[in-house]
Amino acid sequence: MRRLAALAPVAALVALVILFAGYSLHRRAQVTPTAMVGKPLPALILPRLTGDGANASLTALAKGPALVNLYASWCAPCLEEAPALMALKAEGVKIIGVAYRDAPSDAGAFLARHGDPYAAVLVDRDGRGGVELGVTGVPETYAVDSAGVIRGKQTGPITAAGAESLLARAGR
Repeated sequence: MRRLAALAPVAALVALVILFAGYSLHRRAQVTPTAMVGKPLPALILPRLTGDGANASLTALAKGPALVNLYASWCAPCLEEAPALMALKAEGVKIIGVAYRDAPSDAGAFLARHGDPYAAVLVDRDGRGGVELGVTGVPETYAVDSAGVIRGKQTGPITAAGAESLLARAGR
């Protein structure tokens, strides 16, 4: 009888582990990658990449129609989208860059090597601005209209077709 009483807590623990594991496996994660679409661009104040230490407002810089592109020097897909961003710049598209979770020196070196398609670049070194935007990973591109409202979002490398679709939603 004493053995049975000693095993009761262990059996209860095993039962709880099985119960919670089963719940976790069957629960659906609720990720909403477009949660910010239709909402105003967050009022982020971030340092400029220029190195002068000056801060700037993402909202003021991104008055649209414009694209806000989050990139990082350590991001392989960001390298993949670099030519498309340069082509958009050549077409006169206003693009604001945000160096996400990156050292300013590395972000600047990336642009020096692969081209700088941005009208301005801000640095989100700790990623807090990305959290407010709802970033799920880089690269991500947001379309912002003239009222400062996010009208579309693309996760992953931007293409010419993806950019045109985003810009159409932003009123271009």
